[in-house]
Amino acid sequence: MTITTPVRTRFAPSPTGYLHLGGARTALFSWAFARHHNGTFVLRVEDTDIERSTPEAVQAIIDGMNWLGMQADEGPFYQMQRIERYREIIAKMLEEGTAYYCYSSAEEVDAMRERARMLGMKPRYDGTWRPAPGKTLGAPPEGRSPVVRFKCPQEGATSWDDLVKGRISFDNGELDDLIIARADGTPTYNFCVVVDDWDMQITHVIRGDDHVNNTPRQITILQALGATIPEYGHVPMILGPDGEKLSKRHGAVSIMDYDAQGYLPEAMVNYLARLGWSHGDSELFTREQFVEWFDTRNLSKSASQWDPKKLNWVNAHYIKQSDNATLAQLVAPRVAQSGADPEATDLEAVMGLLKDRSETLNDLAEGALLFCSPFVPAPAELQAEVLTDEARAVLQSFAQHAEALDEWTTESLAQAIRDTLAANGIKMPKLGIPLRVAATGRKQTPAIDAVLAILGREKVLRRLNEL
Repeated sequence: MTITTPVRTRFAPSPTGYLHLGGARTALFSWAFARHHNGTFVLRVEDTDIERSTPEAVQAIIDGMNWLGMQADEGPFYQMQRIERYREIIAKMLEEGTAYYCYSSAEEVDAMRERARMLGMKPRYDGTWRPAPGKTLGAPPEGRSPVVRFKCPQEGATSWDDLVKGRISFDNGELDDLIIARADGTPTYNFCVVVDDWDMQITHVIRGDDHVNNTPRQITILQALGATIPEYGHVPMILGPDGEKLSKRHGAVSIMDYDAQGYLPEAMVNYLARLGWSHGDSELFTREQFVEWFDTRNLSKSASQWDPKKLNWVNAHYIKQSDNATLAQLVAPRVAQSGADPEATDLEAVMGLLKDRSETLNDLAEGALLFCSPFVPAPAELQAEVLTDEARAVLQSFAQHAEALDEWTTESLAQAIRDTLAANGIKMPKLGIPLRVAATGRKQTPAIDAVLAILGREKVLRRLNEL
């Protein structure tokens, strides 16, 4: 793709809730396109829905973008702070005749649409108040505030070469005269978007394909304004594992829910990028590689399917690749949230022990509780089952070998275990299970020599000697 003008993309969410997965993926593609072309990524908050927009939702969106590492180069810009600019453009359009006042009531418009439907035509406003040469308009009804409609072209077609879907064309005769200002004077969504894209010099719009029907309306308004028309790319939706539209019933759909569940942002970026985009057979790649490889020609024309198991696999890979110090820093607050003390052990060593068998940070935090929580002896039933007289004798034998160690390390403890097995003529289960129950209160743990090494000489020997 040859691009000669500076690239400017935008992400324009409505602050009526959290940053959901579909929005996050759209933002990611827009961000990557701008980064790939050394362009500018703009954040614009479309907050004209006053009843539903909240400052908390704005912050949730920004938090989600920051967590994913998609900081905007410009913005956030707020549509409600640009109302005067919209009114200025509407006044100009009314003056130039590309927009007009419409006094039809909502009930009258509904009746127009019903008549069209009965005639087998597309339901639409019939142009009662649309000015035309030789047409005489009636007197405005008393006391009725008008809306402002855009005078949409009625001939020809509006077409564009979509960056994802290819050539798309709409017959202008099928397009309604869109309301661009409500009766109370507030501008409507499609109009605000057009003015914003024009003023902010947006060159490329990447968004969900639920906006395809909005695009011809926006293009015709841009043409009426004499503005440069961006290139558009419409990305198919994300489906849930069951093939239905992704929703809350499929689990977490807010990006920050995935942070709470223990997913790494690098893993989420990698996984989201692969939902509808590909680079050969590459499944795992860094953020830098994604930016370097990103091309809209590799965006899929078909819907993508959310796969929690695949996300866990990707996240597990990133956990394995992370250094222990970084993981310890991320896991410590989660351990503390569980009521345990992350300072009670060498958390970095614990991360080294657990990371190869963990899919999330929460898995790591749960595993770390073995080392960070106060010791709770095994339940009496388990002790009765495992800690028999024979087992206690074997444990005392191990304790003697362990006490004699010069160094308390995984390697030296492994040797003490081997020496105990040889001295007693037994196999590992005869020692391993009782040792786990006595030293940790649990029947199952990671490799027992590594567990004992992290617990430390004093704790282990005290617990064995207290049997």
